[in-house]
Amino acid sequence: MRKTILCLTLLLASAAAFANTYNFGNRVVSSGDSIGRLVEIAGKPDLVTPIQNEYGAQRGEKWTYFRNGKTIVFTIDTDGKIVAISESR
Repeated sequence: MRKTILCLTLLLASAAAFANTYNFGNRVVSSGDSIGRLVEIAGKPDLVTPIQNEYGAQRGEKWTYFRNGKTIVFTIDTDGKIVAISESR
């Protein structure tokens, strides 16, 4: 029983770890990477959208790339780190 629970826990943890990564060719960008690394690997974004809180203060930015019919959005915090990655068709 313990082995089953351990295996399920590791499986869920590994899925969460890969949830916020994206590969451009053979190079990978992950949550926690800097915008410098993102620009080095993916180039300049096609669209930059500011994220503001309810008072108008800037909380970060969404960097959008359009690649091969996909839209990839990187959410960047005010420290210049990637906090989320989403992909859609």
